[in-house]
Order: sequence, then C-alpha cells, then structure tokens
Amino acid sequence: MLKVKSEEEIALVRESSLLVGKTLGEVASMIRPGITPLELDKRAYEFISDHGAVPGFLNFNGFPNSLCISKNEAVVHGIPNSKPLVDGDILSVDCGVLKNGYYGDSAYTFAVGEVSEEVSKLLDITKICLQKGIEQAVAGNRVGDIGFAVQQEAEKHGYGIVRELCGHGLGKNLHEPPEVPNFGRRGRGAKLSEGLVIAIEPMINLGTKEIKQLNDGWTIITADRKPSAHYEHTLVVRNGKAEVLSTFEFVEEKLKVVA
Repeated sequence: MLKVKSEEEIALVRESSLLVGKTLGEVASMIRPGITPLELDKRAYEFISDHGAVPGFLNFNGFPNSLCISKNEAVVHGIPNSKPLVDGDILSVDCGVLKNGYYGDSAYTFAVGEVSEEVSKLLDITKICLQKGIEQAVAGNRVGDIGFAVQQEAEKHGYGIVRELCGHGLGKNLHEPPEVPNFGRRGRGAKLSEGLVIAIEPMINLGTKEIKQLNDGWTIITADRKPSAHYEHTLVVRNGKAEVLSTFEFVEEKLKVVA
C-alpha cells in the first residue's frame, strides 16, 4: 500500500524541496572551469545548514558528502573530490535536504564552459524526458506510464536508459515506495493516487544503457565511458496535472547571469 501525504505533509516536502532548489542555485553560481567539486559541496553544506536544515545525503548509508556530484561518464552517486573542473565537463549535481522531518530531492546537470553539440543535445533531451515523465504523474495513471514516457523520448534519440537505478517516493524517508523506473509499459505498475509524493529522475546515457560501479562503492559510471545526464524533480500526484514541488528556477536565473 502506497502512503499518500496529507496537505500538511506536502507543504513540508514543498518547503524542503524549495530549499533544495535554492541550494542548487547557489551551486550554479559557482560552477566554472577551475572550481572543485569539494568547493561546491562545502558551499552546499553551509547554505543548507544556514537555512535550518540538514543535508539529506550526508552520512545516508555512509555517504560522505552533502552533494552527489557526478562528472561526465559518472551517472549518479559521485563523491565530490578536489580535481578542478575543466571546460567541456558536464556535472550532475544531486541535492537532498531534511527539514522539519521531511525530505526534498532534486538534481540538475550543468555544462562547464562550452560543451559539444552532441553533449548539449543529451542535456536538453534528458530534461525533456523528465518533463514527459511528470506529465504522466496524474491520479489514475500507473508508474509504468511515467517510465514509458521517459523511455519513448530517450530511445527516439538513440540514448541508453539506465535500468538499475530509478526514481522513488519520499517524505519522512529519503526513499519510500514506489520505485519509479525510467522505462516501462503503459498501464503497468503501482497505481498513482492524489497526494502521492515521488521523485522522477531520468538517467540517460549518450551510449549504452549498461553501467558499472567504481571501487569507491558509490560512483556509478557508464560501461562505455560516454557521458550521462541526470535531472530530477520532486512532485505530488494530483488529479489532472502533477504539482512540481522542487524548482529549477534559481538554477536557471543564475545560469542566465553567468551567460
């Protein structure tokens, strides 16, 4: 049985998700060639703490940092390090916060300086995949409808869709039922009800869908070492149209300023 949230609980997830969006915006203003992922992580920790919240990923199952920062062929769960970013890198920054007992979770993939046309298209299409999935997150649909929409868009462009990792429910816990895969069949899987809070997070690879884990026990990379993109929103299932609780508004404002 999937647990739907009360409007009071949804308001708390919305508050946490808004802080995630603001944190990603803060990080966005710093991303440039020469900065290190550890510097981004440190700023995120400070920013989240200054706003009365706790980084949702720090010490989660032993994860050592506040942000998952996954560069180029890293799909997700990258551990921030001290290697400076260079022009042409792409960087998935995944952020979670815990505030007032409820989690928010969102991710954005950034271009560092100038990236190739091929990689820029991957980022654009992955963001469209997220939007296609959100459009299916309405009461009465099923989890498979979300996955089908994401899969159809990604495979239309010849991209690989990671199978082993997926979106999820969230609330008092960072990961709650249901699992929300980025592939699937229409009309299959758990039924979506008004008030169900989920995170949808397409992980789309330029090449193969196959992945492997590095020896650090966390970082997932593409098996062919080609780039991967990752975007994520937290949302609540509603009748007719999903309500997105997280936001890219602060990120995109900062990116306009930087541009």
